[in-house]
Formats: sequence, structure tokens, C-alpha cells
Amino acid sequence: DEAVALSVTWGVPKMLIGATIVSIGTTLPETAVSVLAALQGAPGLALGNAVGSIIADTGLILGLAVLIGTVPVEQRLVNRQSWIQFGSAVLLVVASIPWFGMRGMFSEGGALPQFAGIGFLILLSVYLWRSIVWSRKAPAGGGEVVLDTLDEDAAEREAAHPVWALVKLAIGIALVVLSSQVLIPTVEETAVRLNIPDAIIAATLVAFGTSLPELVTAITAVRKGHGELALGNVLGADVLNVLFVSGAAAAVTRGGLHVPPEFYYLFFPSMLFVVVVLRIGVGRTTHKLSKGFGAILLLAYVITVVAGYLVPGTGTVPGHP
Repeated sequence: DEAVALSVTWGVPKMLIGATIVSIGTTLPETAVSVLAALQGAPGLALGNAVGSIIADTGLILGLAVLIGTVPVEQRLVNRQSWIQFGSAVLLVVASIPWFGMRGMFSEGGALPQFAGIGFLILLSVYLWRSIVWSRKAPAGGGEVVLDTLDEDAAEREAAHPVWALVKLAIGIALVVLSSQVLIPTVEETAVRLNIPDAIIAATLVAFGTSLPELVTAITAVRKGHGELALGNVLGADVLNVLFVSGAAAAVTRGGLHVPPEFYYLFFPSMLFVVVVLRIGVGRTTHKLSKGFGAILLLAYVITVVAGYLVPGTGTVPGHP
């Protein structure tokens, strides 16, 4: 809400706010959790949260949005964004593969190097810059719909006090960071007590919790008849989960972000699966995503979560029988 209010003051197109700031805002919990987890020596939690959020956004949230309401597809815009989402997911997997020690990948894991994290952040700046260019070239009247959580009158009132809007925005960010400080040790303790790796909990329970902003945005959007906003937010959030969340977490880790073995035989394949399903669905759709397609996305998410706790090798904490 505060970001939209500031857009009125600064004259930034609302389409740009929806494509960038809204997605950045909804991925802020993932970023805070992953960066703090990396700084506190919990790389499995850091990466698991990012990858799990992509799976939750694409499978659970978009799947529910399609089943609940109508999600229109504007081929030119959605097709481009979908390819960026797909490319980002592939880039994360490629950057995480230990190319000079692949034999131990499924037993010892690998790493997302620090330089790769820095590269992701550079690509993030390029992506945001291109988003600005694309939004300014958008046809008049296209993509200007933003959630009705802040109507025009409220936006104008907030625009009259930009300093206060900035203060409230800072308070919201601070609350997210403080909540993350509480969440990380709680997850680690839960992992030990349940004898489950924190990476598994991060990729399922924590990822679901940090993806709640996307869930609320998507459900509200389709209920108000703005399904295209739900699709755009999910696609944008997935890109940011790679470039922003994973990138920032790896960039602040001197030795690189350790990638547990279960990512290579479970979570990376699951992430690529839901992303490929969405890419195929978007490519075959001319007007709107079908209910059957939404059911497939939702089923893919459920299978991933169940597999995370049942697949051999993922249900034990290292060092704990």
C-alpha cells in the first residue's frame, strides 16, 4: 500500500509498481529469512526457503488462483515473463552444480558460489531496468490494474505525506526482519526435535509461510477479477526468488551457499517440473488458464511436499540417526 502511495507522489507508472515493487514486497519475507539464515550458518534453510517458495508460488498459489477464478493470459507479456522465470530457475540449478566434483553431488551436496550470488544481483538490476523499459512501452491502459487494497483516494491522501509513507514502509520492513530472527532458530530446533533436516522444513513449511503474501495477493486478485495480476505477481516473485533471494543469500556467504544433496535429486527437479508445466501451459494457452491446468499445478505441489518427507535420504538430520 505504501509503495503504491509513493508511486502517486513520484509519478511512477502503476504497471511498473505491480511488476516490480509488489513482487519485491511479497518476496521480502523470503529475502529476510534466507539472508539471515545464511549469515547465521544455516545454508539449507536459506536455499530451501527460496526454492520451496518457487514451488509454492507456481504450484500451490497459482494452482489455487486458477481453480478459484479466471486467470487471463496476454500472450506477448506473459510469454516473455514466463521465459524469464524458466531461465532463472535453470540458471539457479546450473550455478549450483559442482561441475568439478559431480560424483559427490548426491551424497555430499554442492554449493552456490559467492560470485554467482553477486552475479545474480547484477542480473536483478538488469531485470528491474528492463522492466522499467517494458512498462513504459506498454500500450495505454494495459497493465495499469493494481489491487484494490489501496484505492485512488487513499493513494492521494498518502501521497500528500510521502515522509510518513516512507516511515510506515520502513516499519513494515523492520517487522519482517525481526520476525525472521525469531523464525530461523525455531525452524532449526524443530528440525532437530522432529529428526528432519532444516532444508526440508525450509522448502515446505517455511516456504509456505513466507509465500503467504503471494497467496493473499493472488486470491484477492482473482476474486476481484484481476487474475492477470495474480499470474504476473507469481512470475515476478519466482524470478526474484532466484535473483534476489538466492543471490543475496549467496552474496553474503564468503564460502558460498552450501547446497544439501536432497536438492539435486528432489527439490531442483521439483522446481524445474512446476516451472516447465507452467511454461507449457502458457505456451498452449491463448486466452485463459484452464481449471485442469490449475489442478495439475496443485498436484505437483502436493507431490513435492509429500516426497520431501518420504523420499529415502531426506528424512534424517545429518548427525542424527
